[in-house]
Amino acid sequence: MTSINDHRQDPAEEVAQGTSTSNAFTAVKLLAAAALCYSAGLTFAETFQHMSARSTAHDIDTFTAANNNNNAYSYINWDGHGRRLSSEAKISKENPPSYMKDLFEDLKARTKLMEETPPAEVKYWFEYTGPLQKYFYRYSRSRKKADSFEGRDDSGVVSSRFIDNAGGGEEYSTFFGKESSEIPTDEMASYKRLLDNCLAMGSVSRPDRKEGSVWSELYKDDADRCRILFTLNTVGAGRLTTMLWETRPPAPHSVEPRPWISEQETAATHLERNLQEIDAMCASGLIAARVQVLVCEPIPGVWTDWMDSMLPNCGGKADPMMVKEGSDAKVEERASPVQVVVTANAKTADVCHDLKSGFMEQRMQDLTLSPPYLTDEKVDLKKFNPAEKNTHPDLISSDDHDLYVAFKWSTLVTIRSVNAFLQASADLAIAATSTKSELSKEEQEDGVTVVLSSDASSPFLIPSFVRVSYVSEENNKVAKWRMHGDFFHPAAWEICKDSFDMSWIPGSLSGSGGVSDVCHGEKECGQWWVYFAEEQMPTTPEIYANEVTAPIVQGGSNYIYMLTERQRQEIVKVKVCLHAVGDDKTKKEQCGDSPQGVIPLGDLESFLMNFTPNTALGKKHSSNRSPGYSRAEERELDRAKVKERKQLKDQEDIEKALFDYTIYPAALFHKDATIKAARARDFVITGAKRDPSAVGPQKVKSGYYDVTITKPRQSQWAWCQAISRKGLCTLYADYFRSFVDDRCLESCGMRKNWSKIERLTDEL
Repeated sequence: MTSINDHRQDPAEEVAQGTSTSNAFTAVKLLAAAALCYSAGLTFAETFQHMSARSTAHDIDTFTAANNNNNAYSYINWDGHGRRLSSEAKISKENPPSYMKDLFEDLKARTKLMEETPPAEVKYWFEYTGPLQKYFYRYSRSRKKADSFEGRDDSGVVSSRFIDNAGGGEEYSTFFGKESSEIPTDEMASYKRLLDNCLAMGSVSRPDRKEGSVWSELYKDDADRCRILFTLNTVGAGRLTTMLWETRPPAPHSVEPRPWISEQETAATHLERNLQEIDAMCASGLIAARVQVLVCEPIPGVWTDWMDSMLPNCGGKADPMMVKEGSDAKVEERASPVQVVVTANAKTADVCHDLKSGFMEQRMQDLTLSPPYLTDEKVDLKKFNPAEKNTHPDLISSDDHDLYVAFKWSTLVTIRSVNAFLQASADLAIAATSTKSELSKEEQEDGVTVVLSSDASSPFLIPSFVRVSYVSEENNKVAKWRMHGDFFHPAAWEICKDSFDMSWIPGSLSGSGGVSDVCHGEKECGQWWVYFAEEQMPTTPEIYANEVTAPIVQGGSNYIYMLTERQRQEIVKVKVCLHAVGDDKTKKEQCGDSPQGVIPLGDLESFLMNFTPNTALGKKHSSNRSPGYSRAEERELDRAKVKERKQLKDQEDIEKALFDYTIYPAALFHKDATIKAARARDFVITGAKRDPSAVGPQKVKSGYYDVTITKPRQSQWAWCQAISRKGLCTLYADYFRSFVDDRCLESCGMRKNWSKIERLTDEL
């Protein structure tokens, strides 16, 4: 395995490259950047070549003693500042919030369809009521039309392929696109939940929002927002075999229709969609976004200007057709939401471009975390403050932010994923800090229940993401065999069924107004979570980059991750301690554990991020580097049994597709996670009374999945499952967490004991 220090003998410089509109201005900036580049290079070189663990044992003991609490779950209570909002609406089944009107109409339509259709004509796909969609995959010049597949995407995953407009999907774009004047007063807390969660988990320091400040220049108002830093990794971005920056950017604000471009032709379309999604976040009035674009070498100013123009609601250049007459603001005379950072110099540029090197992944982590040892090899552990950043002040990552989003250009980020991450982080925070009922010894040792607290011994959990890809014409036949059908299903390739376990976390439900207790000590109140048991295993070349630069979160991804300011500070404390102790294994154990990745079951699809080129499926993993590595021997035994029984005789291609490739559909991921959780709880409840010869569940089951699939499920189950897949359990959390309507508790992952099996109801 290659050490990361092999690539740091002459480390990367961090150069802030601003916007430009003329060649002359670009030249001036490059000269200034060169000076900063040299200075930063010296700083990094000295840091990494001379770093050593000079702290005394006394310093380490003092540091660990002072930080023996898990502050990652701490949060800000804004009651005294007039920030906290709470829902004043009297929620009930008969009086649902106004924003759920269409949802209840959908239930009526589903029920009517089932009731009015003759039993012989009922089809299994009736529960999927989404629109018929087309995927255009190739343009025929001779016929002057595009070839397409037709089907339905019922996965609930947000993709640029099937969702044309930015905003995280129809429900999310409608919800966050409402003007404040249109929102009923008693529902305001629901619309501000994202902001309240962000402020509670974010920085204590708030920005200067007075007239004339950079804030007022960018966002045109003085209202507080959730400050998000988007760190964008652009390594590998290109147009076919040409580096992206050597081509021309798409024409912004063009009136004429754009020629059809395939998903695989250029990275520009994926970069453009991500910028549109970020701009939609700013348009909501809840988010203040800054984008830090990481490149290996200086790029033409026309690209910087183009990226700036894609973010008008974040303070970028506005559409000329929308600018008021008389406006003459020039790009070089104003603040910009975009900053281009050159992360390499002439000596390290080749390493930076190498997708196996892990170089840019490390730079993303450095800029996101900003640990003090990057600029000062002697960190005073007694006076060290993780909230303070000592990286170059010209870098916008050195500013205070509430949320950090690091992702690669090929990963689609949306307001839905941001909202889901903040809510999940708030849920974990309240689970650790709220008063919970005392658990029995059996429950504490059942292997399923995980109790969080503020103690250092408590698990450090951070919500994490998994990338998914659709089948495209670029995939090989293995992927097409595994993913054929009437529905478009995105699939993961970095995890499999054996990559995760399920856990029940008591009290892990936060209410409106920031981090607030919903459960109030109720014994069976909480949420089911996907708990990563393995590291994610991408295909080459990314798997090798991961071995050089491991993801920040165990089980998490290097290509899309988020951190609140509170989580960032806790990780920085651990890394500073590890840096100080050097190779002393005994001292390392005192520094604290690395964070562990989790996903809330009830909002699973919000954490499945579309790999937008959609070329990942059907690629074979490198030897001994595939998902399910913890059960590799069992897999080989399963394959041997299949051969012995001749179940796939003369079908070697199918055998290879099943055992040599990982293609894990999002729908199967949700099913496996649900069944694992339901079976785990069933085993706990039956205990010693369990019939060893029985097959399947004995006392509790999944109401949605543990049924015969020859006929469609009841309309209510299909409705609830669609709510979960679309991320509405979180978006409409005020309703579903009020417990006035228990119909969808199971689908939203909030029912501990699942559905009782009728014949055993009296025994449970």
